[in-house]
Amino acid sequence: MSGSNDTPPSPMALVTGASSGIGREFARQLAVKGYDVLLVSNQEKELREAAAELAATNPSGRFPSFFIDLASPGADTVLLDLCRSKGYEISVLINNAGIFSFRPVIDTAPERIDLFVDLHIKAVTHLSRTFAIYMKKRHIKGYILNMSSMSCWMPMPGIAMYSSTKAYIRVFSRALNIELADDGISVTVACPGGIATDLFGLPKRLQQLGVRLGVLSTPQKFVKGALRRLFNRRQQYINGPINRVAIVSVAMLPRCLRRLVKHRLLDKMK
Repeated sequence: MSGSNDTPPSPMALVTGASSGIGREFARQLAVKGYDVLLVSNQEKELREAAAELAATNPSGRFPSFFIDLASPGADTVLLDLCRSKGYEISVLINNAGIFSFRPVIDTAPERIDLFVDLHIKAVTHLSRTFAIYMKKRHIKGYILNMSSMSCWMPMPGIAMYSSTKAYIRVFSRALNIELADDGISVTVACPGGIATDLFGLPKRLQQLGVRLGVLSTPQKFVKGALRRLFNRRQQYINGPINRVAIVSVAMLPRCLRRLVKHRLLDKMK
């Protein structure tokens, strides 16, 4: 573990996958809003750099970091014990950590399939539950944001593991939001379309082109909208009208067109 300050801080946000991409942007914008942020990731070098950057640009804040594999059993308990031992009072939980691959299920290694389940389903479920219990016991009117994807409505070939586990996150979050309402704890699920990050393996030039064409959103724009919905206690956020239309249109694609995607993309990848 490394941190900019181990002094017991004021209420803070916990962001998973905070070392890069959308998670790093969540941490940055929460810091700008005056939050102390506990940054969590399994990318140790990038995690230290993200924490140092926040500390340099927000000298009055506290930005401890914690290196952990969230797919490992008991990761939620480890994080809770850390917060208790350091006196970190978590009022915002951002479950952002995730993985992506474009590959048929039968060509996906069993270990990779397990990682999708462990990170997108088990980790999100246990972290949400553990910190919801923590917030309830401490009478914190807290906020939880879980990252799903617009692909959760799209059973397309090549992303079966990604879209199905993201669908779980959406359904789980919508139900949990109702369960926790009487405790004053809100759960928001974010279902973004394409974001210009390295998650999908696109080169920087294609990311920039996608943003110019309006096909991709910047992390800055997406996170700004997601936090606005989170703090307004909205139950769901889908960024942009194009993505809302795409959810319906792609979901209605006939089987023959889905098979065309397989033949033209997946089969060529082999």
